[in-house]
Amino acid sequence: MGDPRRLRKKYETPRHPWSMDQLSEELKLIGEYGLRNKRELWRYKTLLSKIRGIARSLLGKSEEERLLLQREYTSKMTRLGLLPEEAAIDNILDLDIRSLLEKRLQTVVYRKGLAKTIHHAREMITHGHIQIGGKTTRIPSYFVTREDEPRIAISPGSNMANIAQQAPPIESEQESRT
Repeated sequence: MGDPRRLRKKYETPRHPWSMDQLSEELKLIGEYGLRNKRELWRYKTLLSKIRGIARSLLGKSEEERLLLQREYTSKMTRLGLLPEEAAIDNILDLDIRSLLEKRLQTVVYRKGLAKTIHHAREMITHGHIQIGGKTTRIPSYFVTREDEPRIAISPGSNMANIAQQAPPIESEQESRT
């Protein structure tokens, strides 16, 4: 939680917050992924900026140092589930905000068909109906790693268990494109 006297923002605001194109794009993403407010979106944009910045800095290193650090960094991104197994540094630079938002617990619960809508998924998580590996998680923005994905389930004692069994799984947009 941290020291309450030393609060730090986890996001950076846009340089031009009243640009019409940016406002419409942000509103579309907020609705599509069921985000609570723009701060959640800005947090993921800042995270993406940091990820891509590290990848760009690796390109400026010497050859042997770059290969070692690149291997470590791409394996970390693979463990997180952002990249495929045999990925290069260019794949990190190709990441976009949607690839990060697809790894949120709220989105994964909806895509697995455990909730009827993206907003229903958020409600189920905050009310404690979702477990990851037997532990209840109440954070909709929890970043789901590759090893956590198959362990997501509805809590056994939850009254939502019978409702979710009737809902069909939702196919992800990324899966349908490939």
